Amino acid sequence: MITKMLLTEQESKAFTERILSYVKAEDASASVGSDKLSHLRFAANNILTSGTRVSRSANVTVWVQGRRGAASTNDLDDASLKDMVERAQKIAATSPVDREYLPTLGKQHYKPVNGFVESTANLSLSARAKSIGSIISECEKKGVIGAGFHSARVQVSGSLTKNGNFEYERSTNVSLSTTARTPDGQSSGYFLRSHFDVAKLDTQRVANEAIRKALEGKGARMIDPGIHTVILEPQAVADLMGNIGFLFNARNAEEGRSVFSLPGGKTKLGEKMFDENVTIYSDPWNAELPGSQSAQGGIPAQRITMVKNGVVENLTYNRFWAKQKDKEPTAGPVNTIFETSGPTHSIEDMIKSTERGILVGRFWYIRSTDQRTASSTGLTRDGVWLIENGKIAYPLRNFRFNQSVTQMLGPGNVLMVAKSERVGGSEGGGSSASLLPALKLKAFNFTSQSEAV
Repeated sequence: MITKMLLTEQESKAFTERILSYVKAEDASASVGSDKLSHLRFAANNILTSGTRVSRSANVTVWVQGRRGAASTNDLDDASLKDMVERAQKIAATSPVDREYLPTLGKQHYKPVNGFVESTANLSLSARAKSIGSIISECEKKGVIGAGFHSARVQVSGSLTKNGNFEYERSTNVSLSTTARTPDGQSSGYFLRSHFDVAKLDTQRVANEAIRKALEGKGARMIDPGIHTVILEPQAVADLMGNIGFLFNARNAEEGRSVFSLPGGKTKLGEKMFDENVTIYSDPWNAELPGSQSAQGGIPAQRITMVKNGVVENLTYNRFWAKQKDKEPTAGPVNTIFETSGPTHSIEDMIKSTERGILVGRFWYIRSTDQRTASSTGLTRDGVWLIENGKIAYPLRNFRFNQSVTQMLGPGNVLMVAKSERVGGSEGGGSSASLLPALKLKAFNFTSQSEAV
C-alpha cells in the first residue's frame, strides 16, 4: 500500500484548517503536500542506483492590510506550523503593498480528474528492476551501451483559503528514458515516454527505439545548414513546443511582450496566425492526458481551445488582469493537446512524400531567445537523417537551430500531421507530457553544424 506519509483528503483538510486557525491576518491561504519519488538509474549496461524519497510540506500566504507574506515548512507538528504562520505575518508587516492582491477564492466546485493509479503509486523495486534488466539484456544482445532513468512519482496536495475554498488532488506519473550508444561513441539513440498508469508504459518500445536509432545512426555525414524541409518525430515536437498552450497569456499580449501582441495594446486574437492543420487545446479530462482539476489561481479547470484550424481563439486572463480589463477570468490550460481536423499521416508516409528533407528525432539544450517572436535555439541530438527521393539516405551530424515556433506552425508551413501521442520534453525527463503529433514542415531554420553525437 501507499506509504502512510502520503496525506489523505481528511488529513489535508485538517492540517490546512489548523494552519488557518493560527492566522491573525485579514486573508490567507494554506496548503499542504506530500510526495513519493522513486527511481532506478542504469548506465554502461549496469544498474547503478535505486532509491525512494518521501516528503511532506506546508505553505501559508497571508495578507495584512494588503501586504503579502509567505512561509513554508517541512515539519507538520503544531509548533512548526505556528512558527510558519508567525514568520509569514512578520514578513507581511514589513512588505510593500501587493498591488495585485485580490481576496482569496470562496468555495469552488471542482470536477475530479482521473490522473491517479494505485499500481503506479505502489510500483515495486522488483518490477522496475525486471523491466530494466530486460533492457540491459537487449542492449548487450545488440552490441550497444545502454543508459537511462526510470522514475515514478505520486503527488498529493490540499489547499484551503480563509474564504472557504478547499481543494484536494492526487496524481501519479512514471517515466523511462533510454540512451543507447555504439561502443565507438560515434552514434547515439534516445527514446522517452511516460504515463500516469504504469501498465501503459511500454518499456520494451522505449528500449527498442533507442537501440534502433543508435544502430541506424552509424556513419553520420555533414551537410550544409540552412532552411530545410523537416520531419519532426513526436519527441522533437515535445522538446520544442510541449508547453505552447501556456504562451496564450492575455496580459503579456496586451502589454506588448508576446508573439500575440499588436501595437496600441491590441492582440492577434481572432487572427489566423497558424496553419489550418493546427488545433491546440487543453482538456483536463482527456483519458490519455488528465490534467489538474484546477487551473491558474485555483479557478476550476475547463476545456479551452487556444487555436482552432489556425485561428487564435482564446487568450487567458488571470483574476487580476481580468479585473483590470473588466473581463471574466479564464481557467487557462492545464495540459496541451495538438490535433488536426484534416487527415493524419504516419512518419513513413511523410518520408515517402519527401523529395529532400531531414528527419529529426530529438532536440536538446533549448533556450528561449525572444518571447515577442516565440523564438528559441538549441541542438539536434541522438538521431538525424537525410531523406532523398522518399527514402532515408544516410544519417547526419547534428545541427544548431534558431526557430520561431509560431512561424514553424504558420500558414502553409505544416504539410502533414500524424496522430497525436503522449510524449514529454526530454529536458524534463518525462515529468510532464502533452499529446503531440509528428509533423512534416516545409521550412525549418538550421543555423550551423554541431560535432555533438
